[in-house]
Order: sequence, then structure tokens, then C-alpha cells
Amino acid sequence: MPSIYLDLEANSDRRKLEDPVSYLEGHSDKLIILDEIHRLPEIFGTLRGIIDRGRRSGKGKGRFLILGSAAIELMRQSESLAGRIEFVDLGPFHLLEIGAQPEDYRGLWVRGGFPDSFLAASDRDSLQLRQSFIRTYLERDVPMFGPRIAAETLERFWTMLAHSQGTLLNASRLASGLSISASTVTNYLGLMVDLLLVRRLPPYHSNLGKRLIKSPKTYVRDSGLLHALLGIGSLEELVGHPVAGLSWEGFVIENLLAVVPERCQASFFRTNAGAEIDLILDMGSRHGTWAIEIKHGLAPRLERGFHHAREDLRPDRCFLVYSGSERFPTKSGAEAISLFELQSLLSSLE
Repeated sequence: MPSIYLDLEANSDRRKLEDPVSYLEGHSDKLIILDEIHRLPEIFGTLRGIIDRGRRSGKGKGRFLILGSAAIELMRQSESLAGRIEFVDLGPFHLLEIGAQPEDYRGLWVRGGFPDSFLAASDRDSLQLRQSFIRTYLERDVPMFGPRIAAETLERFWTMLAHSQGTLLNASRLASGLSISASTVTNYLGLMVDLLLVRRLPPYHSNLGKRLIKSPKTYVRDSGLLHALLGIGSLEELVGHPVAGLSWEGFVIENLLAVVPERCQASFFRTNAGAEIDLILDMGSRHGTWAIEIKHGLAPRLERGFHHAREDLRPDRCFLVYSGSERFPTKSGAEAISLFELQSLLSSLE
């Protein structure tokens, strides 16, 4: 099918849509790709009319491909397209997408999955690209999607989250460090979550008769951005850094959640007594509940807290994701497995 690509950040392409109805209906036989759609939010109403008229005249689905880098504005403006639009989240590269072998995760882990960063000529170039992205995004893009926040303040907040990678959210501590209120921290975090920059992993809820932790854990979603915020530019710097273990944990979680079946519910399990599992995947009656512990290293050991949590939850399957490539059973009943192989297993589920 022939197509037309319009980059709405370009003045020349925006001028083509000064009379959007005439232009778009004049190309009704083509797939029209509208990139950076949040630069022209008023076009959503026009699209609704064109789509409805096309339906009445027998035109099929898939006439427009709408792209944008920020979920907030797309969700807000696309309400007028309810019943006419399907959302697909396109995250950074994950391990299966780069054609890697099981042991070739390191470059993706260090650089993250943004294409320019991952494909850069050197680690130094990659780090500079990510640092520039962070500054540009905070100064130019974020102010479009929420209340005006100083870029320096938001970068400090993002960096504090990076230093707290994979830990329980402590809004009071973050608020104290930024000299703002805890409610403002909650608002900042909500903004970063909506922009798909931070993951807020909820705690597992059940009627086990246990006192469960109620605070979520937070992760900078792209490992490359996490490392750029912390000034980590190479594998050598990363493996010697205190954040290495939790960086690996977040990297594994993002790669797995990129391929889980639809309607999978992800959480972590932790009790006040110390029983803990890093990731719980509830995939319904068809595939059951999977418990996943994440350890960086070639000789990982499962701790007592995992065994207690496993006894409490009684999951259908248990895995230990580690840095090696061999798959083998452990004494605890969990299977040690590489990220590549577990991701492949999850992606094969229907």
C-alpha cells in the first residue's frame, strides 16, 4: 500500500495540513503516517470526521498511522477517536529484537534500547547521546505535557529515582531532598510514569493472612537512561557500581514485560517479615502465576526470603534469571535460566 509520511515537527509538513480535510481526503488511497502528532493536537477532531465518512463509504481500517513520543497528549486528545483507534506501545529495543545470542545482553544493558544509543559507534558516543536526550527532553518536551516544572528540578528528581533504582518508593525522603512536598513528589512521579520513563511496579495483593508491603517499587525503565543519569558509560564502570544489581533487575523486568501475554498482571511480593520475590506474573487460568527472582552473576544463590515467599504464594512456576546461558534446576525448585531463554518462553505464550 502506498504511503505518505508527515513529520509534524517540520514547518513544511505542518503547512500541508493548513486545510487538513482537503489534504487528507485527497490522499484517501494511501496510508497516511502522522509523526509527532502531539505537535498538532487539533487534528484529532478532523480525523474523527474523515474516519467516520470513510466507514460510511466502505473504506477499511488502518488508513492512518499516528506516532508520538508522549503518551499523555495522545491519550488526552485521542478521546475523540474512541472506538476508532488502537494503541500500541513501542518501547526501546528488547533482547529478542536485536537478534542477540543468550550471552550478548551486555551492550543492550549498558546502552539501553533507544536506537541511536544502542547503535552508536562507541560507548562514549552512546553516553553523550543519552545525556543530550535527557536534557532536551526535560527542557523542550516535558513542559508540553504538564505544569511547568524547572528542568533542573525534574532532572534532580529523575536522578534521585536512578539512585533509588528498584527500591520501595519513599516520597517523604525524595520530598526532603528536593525541598518540596510529598504530594508534589507524587505528581512528579505520575508525570514520569505517564511519559513511560519510569515504571511504578505495584506490590502483590492477596488474602494470604500475611502483612504485605504496600508501597510500590520504582525503576527508570530504560537501562541506558538510568546509567546516563548516574554517569555510567561502560560495562566496566557498571559492574563495579553499587547500582549494578538493581540495574540488572530493572533491565530484566523491562525485557520480560515487553513480551508477556496481554492482560498479564505484574507485581512484586514482599512481606514485613522479609519474604520476597522480585517479579510475580499473574497470567490467568491458562498460564498461571510465575515467580521470578533476578540475580546478576554466574553463581547466583536464592536467599531464605525467596523460599518463604514461595511457600506463601505456591506459584505454578519458579525461575531464577541470572547472567549465564545454561538452564538448570536448583535445590529450591526454581529453574535457573538466562534472560534470553525466559523472554523467548514468555513470547511464545498465547
